[in-house]
Amino acid sequence: MMDDAKAYELAGAAQRAWLCQGAPLQMVWRSENIVFATVHGSGAKLALRLHRPGYQDPAAIACELAWCAKLADAGVAVVEPLPAASGAWVAQVQGMTASCLRWISGKPLGAADEKLEGSAVLERAEDLGALLAHLHNAADAGACPSPFPRAAWDQDALLGPAPRLGPFWENPTLSAEESTLLQQAREKAALMLPRATDYGPIHADVLRSNVMVEAGKLRLIDFDDCGPGWRLYDLATVLIQSWGDPLLGEHARRLVAGYRKHRALPDDQLELLPLFLSLRAFSSAGWVVTRAAQDPKRQRSYARRAVELARLLLKDAAPWEGVA
Repeated sequence: MMDDAKAYELAGAAQRAWLCQGAPLQMVWRSENIVFATVHGSGAKLALRLHRPGYQDPAAIACELAWCAKLADAGVAVVEPLPAASGAWVAQVQGMTASCLRWISGKPLGAADEKLEGSAVLERAEDLGALLAHLHNAADAGACPSPFPRAAWDQDALLGPAPRLGPFWENPTLSAEESTLLQQAREKAALMLPRATDYGPIHADVLRSNVMVEAGKLRLIDFDDCGPGWRLYDLATVLIQSWGDPLLGEHARRLVAGYRKHRALPDDQLELLPLFLSLRAFSSAGWVVTRAAQDPKRQRSYARRAVELARLLLKDAAPWEGVA
């Protein structure tokens, strides 16, 4: 893992591409990407990102940023990228890809693993549903680069022999019985998935840490995982962090209500939302194995959630009472 001193060195070199070399530089976030606060020559505050190596290539990152720019131009509340002085969306620094975004003043709705109190989630659920509807509508209306060279969240990526985020049925904290159950649920999910019809560009990681509250309004950030996928996957990702909350059903109802105010979601598609909740749980149970290799407790929490949702899927039981 790159140490902080090296990260600062690379960020300082990347500043030149945005004509802000010598400006203050402060590391503010270190996770999948490393994010620094800095200042443009115009005086505007920026977020300079060093992208994690090996996840997305420069062309895919440039596509992500071009999409965000098109969405912002269409009036969707998303992060706004700033091109380099050359006009390119990204710059290369010693083999690392760097990009810049306009600074967002505000705070995340919540941390990625944080369980917020149900009331705090419910207050923003309808607004977040509306924001996702606006994003999907804008993408369908042409606010999307063409071509769109981003990895898809299709059936193979979610349920294939080598899922994109890892074989979730091999999470090391699973018992043999639980692993078998997940494989059975995987087979059933594969049979159900063709019933989903709304497929197109999605954010794919609408966790609370990726939703900023700015001046009382919501704004989506971190499009690292964006690509073609089922729109229900975005809705399910919002809900997955409420798993175990007795207000999950109400959260789902308000999210869907906000979405349906701006975009059609037929009843036969809404019935598939629990399936996509399972798919998100399955993916996360695979993802956590490599992201928290030395944290079996965290691996187990993701595995347990996947098993619980797999059991419901196999029983045709929804995790909530009817959502309309």
